[in-house]
Amino acid sequence: MSHSYLKKILVTGGLGFIGSHTVVELQQQGFEVIIIDDLSNSSKEVLNGITAITQQTPTFAQIDLKDKQAVSAFFSNHSDIGGIIHFAAYKAVGESVEKPLQYYDNNLGGIVNLLLEAEKLNRSLPFIFSSSCTVYGQADALPITEDAPIKKANSPYGNTKQIGEEILFDVTQSKDIVNVISLRYFNPIGAHPSLEIGELPIGKPQNLVPFITQTAAGLHDKLTIFGDDYPTTDGTCVRDYIHVVDLSKAHVVALQRLLNQKQTSNYEVFNLGTGTGSSVLEVVQSFERTSGRSLAYEIGPRRTGDVIAAYADTLKANNELGWKTEKTLDEAVDSAWKWEQKIRGI
Repeated sequence: MSHSYLKKILVTGGLGFIGSHTVVELQQQGFEVIIIDDLSNSSKEVLNGITAITQQTPTFAQIDLKDKQAVSAFFSNHSDIGGIIHFAAYKAVGESVEKPLQYYDNNLGGIVNLLLEAEKLNRSLPFIFSSSCTVYGQADALPITEDAPIKKANSPYGNTKQIGEEILFDVTQSKDIVNVISLRYFNPIGAHPSLEIGELPIGKPQNLVPFITQTAAGLHDKLTIFGDDYPTTDGTCVRDYIHVVDLSKAHVVALQRLLNQKQTSNYEVFNLGTGTGSSVLEVVQSFERTSGRSLAYEIGPRRTGDVIAAYADTLKANNELGWKTEKTLDEAVDSAWKWEQKIRGI
C-alpha cells in the first residue's frame, strides 16, 4: 500500500486540547497532518506550539464544519487524504444543557457534512471518532466495559456523542464510505512534556484539573467541589483521569489499525482510560502533593448531569490495540500545573 494519500491525515478540531496533542503524535510517526478548526474554543497560536515540538507546521484551514460549502471546497482541494480523526465538537456538559440546539447543530452537523464529502471520494476512509464515556451514563457495573449498555444520556453533549456513534455505525452498515473506530475517552488531563501545548479553556473552565490549576494560579478565589455526599470513598465523584499524551498515542495506534486493515469489523469501539478511578478530592491531593501548595476549596451542591463514578475497563484496548497508559495521575496533574505556570508567567 504505497499510496501517498495514506500518510495524509485530516484532524478536525486539531488546535484543541486533545487534537493538538494528537497532531504532534501523528507528525512524530511520519504522517502529514491537515487541521480543520473553527477557533471557537482554541487559538491559532497552538500551531506555533506544535511546530516547536515537531519542527513541522501542519496545514491549517479555518473552517466551520457546519458550513457545507466550505467543507465541500476543502475536500475538492484535498481529495488525497488517507484518513480522518474527528475531534471538532462543543464539549461542555453544563453549557449543552443551556444550549441544546447549538450542540446538536454543531456536533452532529459537522459529522454529517464530513461523511457527505467522504462519500464522494469513492473509497473507504479510515475514520477515528472522538467519543466519550458519557455514552454509558451511570453504568450498572464498574469498571465499564465496551459492552456496557448505552444509557439515556445525562446531557445533550453526551447525547451528541451517542447519536454521533449511531450515525457512523449506520453509515458503515449501508455503504463503504468509512471504516470507523469510536474511541470512548474517560477524563483527559495534563500537558505535553515540552510545555509547548496544553489545555487552554476559553472562559471559565468546565473541567476539574484546569479549574484546580487556575485557582492555584490566582484566577479564582477557590475551587468548588460539586457535592460530597455521593456513595464513594470520600463522598466526591470518581473519574478515570488519563494523561492527554497517552490518549493521543491511542489515536495513532487506532489509525494504523485501520490503515493496515487489522480491524475485526468496519465499526469498532474502544474505551480509553487508565482503569483506575480517582475521586475529586484525590485529584486535589495529587495537586497539593506534586506542587507543594495547598488549594483553597469549598463544597458546593451537586451539579446536574454528573454521574457518581466512571472508570474504564481497558482490557480490550490493551489486548486488541496493544495500547495502554504509561503516565500516572501525579505526572498528569504535575504537567498541567507546570503548563499553567508557563502560560501565566508564574
